[in-house]
Amino acid sequence: MNKIIFFVFLLALASCSNNGNNTSAGNSNADMPEQEKNMRDLAAKYPDSFLLKENLIQYFRENSNYGQAIAETEYALKNDSANERLWYMKATLLTENDDTTKAIKAWEQTIRISPRPEYLMSLGTLYAFTKDPLALGMADVLMAYGPSTQYQGLFIKGLYCNTTGNKAKAAEFFDACISIDYTNTLAYREKAIAEYDMGDYKAAIKTLELALTVKKTYDEAYYWLGRCFEKQDKKQDAIESYKIALQLSPDYIEAKDALGKLGVVQ
Repeated sequence: MNKIIFFVFLLALASCSNNGNNTSAGNSNADMPEQEKNMRDLAAKYPDSFLLKENLIQYFRENSNYGQAIAETEYALKNDSANERLWYMKATLLTENDDTTKAIKAWEQTIRISPRPEYLMSLGTLYAFTKDPLALGMADVLMAYGPSTQYQGLFIKGLYCNTTGNKAKAAEFFDACISIDYTNTLAYREKAIAEYDMGDYKAAIKTLELALTVKKTYDEAYYWLGRCFEKQDKKQDAIESYKIALQLSPDYIEAKDALGKLGVVQ
């Protein structure tokens, strides 16, 4: 899912003990990495600095320690429960960590504080992926904001139709989305997936080739081209497509697995 993204920051800890050595989320300084210790010390020195709180959370996020990043965010929220930015960060972290249920709740709280279009888009997307009809309502709200967010509402409706099995209608919504913003590579990808699921591999290939005219280095387009070529029994074309996807994104596990199934060892 395409995956949503943000911040630069570092959490502090106002000292809760007389010697000021407690950490924000209850960690001990004992075996703490030097960088983390320095960041916490600085945060303790300036407990009112929100930037320092952000930086610490970002430090854990960049090290793929989502558990600690979320814990630091929740700790900060205990003292500032109506802070829009903190809820936004928590929702983003939970989304990136694939904790969809909790992410939805966090986005809902973020929107209660401030219903920004970008937050509505994130929540609507998660509703769509979980087949929640609230996605359609969220899409309508986005479309009501005006032309600048209309394509986002159409995209969410397409996603919802895709996940609930109405592939033909999904393709129509993605077409409408592309007609407004032809550079929207995600719309091309999702339309191609709908066409693939309907067994129209020729149409899916055409859609993916259009996506590649927008972005020549679009790894997912090459991956789905490989899937389509496989369905057409074009093994060599499929292999070449998967290889390009993997060259563009060396950690593309699905492309690597697909090559393995075709007898190509990476």
